[in-house]
Amino acid sequence: MDEWVMERYELAKERIAQIPEEKTAEEPYRSFFAKEAVFLQQVIAVMDKGIQGKSLEELQKQNHELYQDILPENYENSYGNPAYAQKMLGEYGKAFTFLYTELHGVIAYAFEKKAWDLTVVLELFLEIYSAFSQEEIPTEKQVKEILVSYVNDYCQDMVEERIREAIDPENNFVVKIIMESDLNDLSYLYQSGEYVSENELKTAEFLNSLSQKEIDEMARTYTEGYRMGFITGRKDITKKKTVNVRYHLGFERMVKAAILQFEEMGLQTVIYRYALHAVNRRNQFRSGFTGGIANPQFDYDHRQDSALFMDSDFVKRKLRAMQTSYDEYAELAAVHGGPAVIETFGENPFSPVSKPESWTFSEAQQKLQLELDNESSQITNRYIKGDERSFTIIAYPVPEIGENFPEIFREIVKINTLDYKKYQKIQQTIIDTLDTCEWVEIKGKGENETDLLIHLHTLTDPEKQTNFENCVADVNIPLGEVFTSPVLAGTGGMLHVSKVYLNGLQFRDLKLVFDCGQVIDYSCANFDTEEENRKYIEDNILFHHPKLAMGEFAIGTNTTAYVAAQKYDIADKFPILIAEKMGPHFAVGDTCYSWEEDTPVYNPNGKEIIARDNEISEMRKEDVSLAYFGCHTDITIPYDELGSIRTIDDDGEMTSIIEDGRFVLQGTEALNEPFED
Repeated sequence: MDEWVMERYELAKERIAQIPEEKTAEEPYRSFFAKEAVFLQQVIAVMDKGIQGKSLEELQKQNHELYQDILPENYENSYGNPAYAQKMLGEYGKAFTFLYTELHGVIAYAFEKKAWDLTVVLELFLEIYSAFSQEEIPTEKQVKEILVSYVNDYCQDMVEERIREAIDPENNFVVKIIMESDLNDLSYLYQSGEYVSENELKTAEFLNSLSQKEIDEMARTYTEGYRMGFITGRKDITKKKTVNVRYHLGFERMVKAAILQFEEMGLQTVIYRYALHAVNRRNQFRSGFTGGIANPQFDYDHRQDSALFMDSDFVKRKLRAMQTSYDEYAELAAVHGGPAVIETFGENPFSPVSKPESWTFSEAQQKLQLELDNESSQITNRYIKGDERSFTIIAYPVPEIGENFPEIFREIVKINTLDYKKYQKIQQTIIDTLDTCEWVEIKGKGENETDLLIHLHTLTDPEKQTNFENCVADVNIPLGEVFTSPVLAGTGGMLHVSKVYLNGLQFRDLKLVFDCGQVIDYSCANFDTEEENRKYIEDNILFHHPKLAMGEFAIGTNTTAYVAAQKYDIADKFPILIAEKMGPHFAVGDTCYSWEEDTPVYNPNGKEIIARDNEISEMRKEDVSLAYFGCHTDITIPYDELGSIRTIDDDGEMTSIIEDGRFVLQGTEALNEPFED
């Protein structure tokens, strides 16, 4: 098969080399094909010759040339821009901008020497070029049919490879780069083919300025969090053989230390790149190893490219491919422990522009995507069982956060390593008070209109049961929250935040109205019209569910992080991982115990957390397809917008936990010390 692939590759390569000089395709299509053929020749040169022997300056120049067309300064005249593609190519614009995106994924395949992945995309390009080189050009429908056939023909192979590379430690491309490169020579950053911005360069430079002890301690916080996740979850880590590390280019010194520490635990590291083939891409979010984002608007413009081919046949085809692939790799899946994630933050906030020329799901396709997500989760959970796996997640800033980057970085290291015993005791005090009632009231102050009533589960045996998990630094770093899954019946009101960043997107004046624990109305102030604002929320918070439940209510206690955010004026750049610890937060979507509701969970004091279900997740007992949303988005009210958090007992008496943004419950006063400092 490899020989046959290489024969096809050589034929495709030769044909593409001829295109820039040919005149067979008519304008305006000829310009597209000539430009993309030149780009593909650059990629083919990487495939054939590699990058060995190139100086740092040569590698930087090459990296820029490969990504220059989608950089913000060039994007207005890029076929990757759906608006430009439609302007230049008319009715064919959407098909060609889809093709463009698939073509530009081949950069990674060339660096990884993935001949098959590269070849099938080259052949797709040639097939469409050939169609436009005929006397009678194809109709828009015929072009789309070629693209859809490509997706359907290769769905099985692409899904199978995606699943394999997520759980198979053999021949791991990124791990080899990390373990075999001289990380003091920043040329290594260009070996993966990812876009390298100043963020990645300066992050690597900064980590190289730290001592090995500092690097090892950073890695230890991260790897110990992963190990502790198994212990606190009462899961057996010795049954696992692999861990999936997801991280951002530039953190290789820390990741190398983590790989070695995971080896001490008996775990081999798997690192896979975020999805590039349209078959596997999902929204604009990058899951896996990634470099710099050359242009977040490009990613956003193509977040629903699968609208080209999303139909019931594709859903069945992909689910069948997942099932057969997991069957093939069942042994690898059974010993996979789950992800260990290093997030980054500090990039300039991104507010996307919605373009009517982009591919967008119809209402029917939205339902199909939800069905696909739901069924995919079920298949994955059958092979990588939720009650046997764990995870951890930690976050660090990148240099774009500002001139105080080194100082901020060290502050985040401090926040990630706060005294968990101190917080554990204080948080237990909060939990003990919360466990005396069934209702909690949360109100905003000033212009914040939040007014929520949360219904808690009934404790039938308070001596052995609790509603809230005491969250310290294990799977969810940094420490600093107590959380629960509310009862939906009776939970309701308005959640309001003046400004928040969710999944890298800014929301201004966000309002969600809950009734019976589910979102029934919503608005924000990002765009000029109510229609645009509602669609923005539907796309990026509700993910097209007609209703979405409140899956989590939590009280954040990490006032140290909050004060750091104010001190450096970076609250708008904090990831939700840290921001959720800086005030009460509410997650819409699945509960915190999604797919693991039947696994007992205990606090350090031995009490079992019984609030693992709500009325939606309980439906799994009758019909699992109704029980999960496949999303979980945390929304935090910062302390400076918070009026009060009060418990309400059966007699209507209130006990205050927070008043005017400060902790007032006896035994929690120490949480206010960072404010004073």
